[in-house]
Amino acid sequence: MRRKRFWNHDQVGQVQVATHLDRHGRTAHTATCTAPGCNWSGEYLNRSAAELAAQNHRCSPR
Repeated sequence: MRRKRFWNHDQVGQVQVATHLDRHGRTAHTATCTAPGCNWSGEYLNRSAAELAAQNHRCSPR
């Protein structure tokens, strides 16, 4: 059976925040903008940093 890749999803505006396991098996948190053409994302060691990045992201799609 395949493991869940992302869990604990939240959305702040157009930015989605989720938890996952990185390639070393450690818990990591990702913030990704879903606006068309933005392509912004970031990986963080703790959830609060990912949520702060999501709140402060200013989208400028091209």
